[in-house]
Amino acid sequence: MPTKSDVQDKLVIRELIENWAVWRDGLMWDRFRTVWHPDGQMWATWFQGTADQFIKVSQDGYAKGVRIVHSLGGCSIDIKGARAVAQTKMTISQRSPVDGVMCDVVCTGRFYDFLEKRKGKWGLVLRRLIYEKDRLDPLDPSAKLKLDEKLLERFPVGYRHLAYLQTKIGDKVKTDMPGLDGPEVDALYAKGADWLKGKKL
Repeated sequence: MPTKSDVQDKLVIRELIENWAVWRDGLMWDRFRTVWHPDGQMWATWFQGTADQFIKVSQDGYAKGVRIVHSLGGCSIDIKGARAVAQTKMTISQRSPVDGVMCDVVCTGRFYDFLEKRKGKWGLVLRRLIYEKDRLDPLDPSAKLKLDEKLLERFPVGYRHLAYLQTKIGDKVKTDMPGLDGPEVDALYAKGADWLKGKKL
């Protein structure tokens, strides 16, 4: 049975995860920074680096017209002492032109978060993502859009349409992010288990 302390910690962690999505998508960067520890890192398809760097590239992207929003679903949190691993169902939505056709891409997956309680405050140490499935749709259903199959097949099935759109707007996209199954997600689960045992990332 979870202790009263565990329940309280899970409520705080869940609020932190919800704040991440609301403050990031709402461009509330000063508040957004508070969900991270100073050494926090973010790894996504198009970016891997520190939280501060992530804020900067997100601001730069927004100024150039990049529009990305997040929705959250269920959340599972494992706590061991002052460490936690949280998995949260999420959807990423991004709108951008693809070969001159305005499109929406929607990708469903999970945030996989490594958290730590330091001086009484929970914060993100590392956010990884698991990409499960995605799709790309023209805003105008009558628009003609022919995708480059060779480019599409460069990316894992869980996020290939998201990666396709991001590549088309100039992002350098990682091709080995975790999906629903396979060695990449198995390695991430193992890293999460090690984190709860007190090992370094």
